Amino acid sequence: MRWEIWLAYFAACWAIAVSPGSGAVLSMSHGLSYGLRKTTTTILGLQTGLVIVLLVAGGGLGALLIASEHAFAAVKTVGALYLIYLGVQQWRARVEQEPSDANGEGKSQGGIRVAAMSPRRRFATGLLTNVTNPKGIVFMVAVLPQFIDAARPLVPQLAILAVTMCAVDLIVMHGYALLASRMQGLFRDARAMRWQNRVFGSVLMAVGAALFFVRRQPG
Repeated sequence: MRWEIWLAYFAACWAIAVSPGSGAVLSMSHGLSYGLRKTTTTILGLQTGLVIVLLVAGGGLGALLIASEHAFAAVKTVGALYLIYLGVQQWRARVEQEPSDANGEGKSQGGIRVAAMSPRRRFATGLLTNVTNPKGIVFMVAVLPQFIDAARPLVPQLAILAVTMCAVDLIVMHGYALLASRMQGLFRDARAMRWQNRVFGSVLMAVGAALFFVRRQPG
């Protein structure tokens, strides 16, 4: 891969990562609820999903998926419903007033205990959020070929593209999570935490609903 092509892709990765999306909303939501360290597991799930989408698009399967109206509609529906489900779960998340977090299963914030989510579930949530995002598939299929040289081996190029995108996205998602975690002090009572859950839950549901309007590329 030529240096100038990689630099252009590197710049595109920053633009993609910084633009608000379901991954950013999820990172902020978990950062505010669980803190930066625990949200790292969620972000690693997001990156795994990102790599899967990139490999699917780079390997040509993404183009086939977009070409099939029924397959694309199925992925879009699953992705939209999953984000709406996450939003409903966030809205209904249990918040309890406790003096301490003795058993270590929840996150205490000044006497507030947030319903626990296991590391495995946080990872799976991040993974499924990106894998079922049709906007990511459309974008990858549309943009990725511009940075791939057909005269060179495909696998090394995909590896470079995947590592670059994940490195940038890791930084950006951790930035979102850090920003949100710094706001934990503003949510020291149960009522404030419930409103926080409702706000992020509503945003996740809105993002999910918006996915229903994503259209496949004409082909």
